[in-house]
Amino acid sequence: MKFDCLIIGSGIAGLWAAKYLNEKGFKTLIVTKNQVWDSNSFYAQGGVTMAVDNDDISLHIEDTLKAGVFHNDKEAVRILSESSIDLKKELIKYGFNFDKEITKEAAHSVKRVYHAGGDATGRELHKYLFKKDKSYLLDEAVVFDILIDNDLAYGVSVVKNGEKFNVYADNILIASGGIGALYKYDTNARTISGDLQGIAVEKGIKLNDMEMTQFHPTVFIEIKTSQKLLLTEALRGEGAWVVDENNKRFLFEYDKRGELAGRDIVSRAIFMHQQKGHKVFLDVSMFEEKYFQNRFPTIYNKLKDYDIDVPYEKIPISPAFHYFMGGIEVDKNSKVKGFKNLYAVGEAANTKVHGANRLASNSLLECFVFAKRASDEIIKQNIKTKEKSFKINEEVLHKSDDKKYKNMLRKYMWEKVGIIRSSEGLKETLEFIETTVPKLGRLAKLRFLTAREIVKAALKREESLGAHYRKD
Repeated sequence: MKFDCLIIGSGIAGLWAAKYLNEKGFKTLIVTKNQVWDSNSFYAQGGVTMAVDNDDISLHIEDTLKAGVFHNDKEAVRILSESSIDLKKELIKYGFNFDKEITKEAAHSVKRVYHAGGDATGRELHKYLFKKDKSYLLDEAVVFDILIDNDLAYGVSVVKNGEKFNVYADNILIASGGIGALYKYDTNARTISGDLQGIAVEKGIKLNDMEMTQFHPTVFIEIKTSQKLLLTEALRGEGAWVVDENNKRFLFEYDKRGELAGRDIVSRAIFMHQQKGHKVFLDVSMFEEKYFQNRFPTIYNKLKDYDIDVPYEKIPISPAFHYFMGGIEVDKNSKVKGFKNLYAVGEAANTKVHGANRLASNSLLECFVFAKRASDEIIKQNIKTKEKSFKINEEVLHKSDDKKYKNMLRKYMWEKVGIIRSSEGLKETLEFIETTVPKLGRLAKLRFLTAREIVKAALKREESLGAHYRKD
C-alpha cells in the first residue's frame, strides 16, 4: 500500500498535521517507534503559550526573542505568535477545553500559558487528538532509513517484530522528536533518541543549531527509570523557591530575577552551586496541599510514590536535558530545504523560532503552528511520486555491545557536552564518538551521528550563547 503522506512520530505535531490531511481526504499513515502515547508531547507538563490578544503579540515576540538571545529568526517568531490567536479559537471550536486559569511562566512578561489537567497539558491534548485521528497506524515499528532519490523522498524503511520492509508515500513528514536518550539525565520519553537526525546526517540533509541543547533546571532525578520527573516551570512561576541545604535562595547571586530567570541561567546556577558541594531543593511549602494536589496532580502523586511529603517536604532537584532547539533545517512551511516532498515539524525540526534558548511553553505552540503550515503546503503542492522500488539497507541493526557504548555516550554527553562545556571536553567526546561508530549496529550508529553533529557544532561556536555555555 502506498500512502499520500507518511508521518514519522505520533506526538502532537504529527497528530495535528494528520488532522488537516485527513480532512482533505489524504490517505495518511503514522509510524511510531513504540506505543502511540510514548512521545514527548504526552509528557509535557507545561502548557501552550498563546498570545492573550492582538495587543500581546508584540510582547510575546519580544519575550521569545529575549529568551532566545536574539538568535531566533524574527519572521518565524512573528508567524508563531500571530498564529496563536487563531489556534486558540480553533482548539476550542474543535472541542478541547483548557483550564480556566491562565498562568505566567519564567521569562514571560504576562500570563499567557494555557493548561489542561493542571500539569498534564500534553497528555490531555494528545489523548484528545488521538481519539479524533483517522490515520492508519503502524506502531512498534522503528524507522531506520528514508528512501531518497535526488530531491524526492519516496518512503521509509522500517523494522517491526524483527522484519525489515519498505513503506512508500508521496510525502514524508518527520515528527520524531528530539535527542533525550543521548544524555545520562533527561526528561524525555524513552523512545526519543535522535535517530532521524542521524539519518539526516547520512543523507546530507542540513542540520542547524545543533549545539543548542536546553536543560530543565528543576528535575527529580532520584528515579530508577531513564526518564526523570520534570517539575514544571509553572511551579516557580507560581511562587516555588530554589534553595540549598541551608534554605538559601542562591539564584539571586546569578540573576536578579532569581527563580524567574531563563531556564538556561537557572540550570547553570544550580549546576555550579552543586559543584561547590551544595545540595539543591525545590521548596513548595508556600502552596496549600489541596491546591497543590489539584493544580499539579501528576507531580503530587508521583512524588508521594517516592515518599516525598509534598508540599511540606523540600524536593531534591538537579538539572536534566529537556529540549533540543536544533534539528533539521526547514523553511517557513516546515519543508526540508532542497526537497519537494520532505517535511519536518516539532522538536525534530529547526524552525528557528526558539533561537539559543526556548521560551517556556513555546514548544507545543510550535508543534501546532508549523504542523498546520506543513500540512497546508502538502495539500497545496499535492505531489505524486512515480513508482520506484528501493533495496532495503542491509546493515546489522543491533550489535552485542551497543547498549554498553550507548551508556558511555550518555555519560560523555552529560559530563562534557552538557550545561557547561570546554574545548578539551568536547574534543575528548568527539574522539570517543569517531572511534566507536565503526563498532556499532545501525540504530546505535544513528544516535552517535547525531551526537557527533552536536559536539562539532559546540566546538565551532567558541563563544557562549544562550543554552550553549563555554567556560573557556
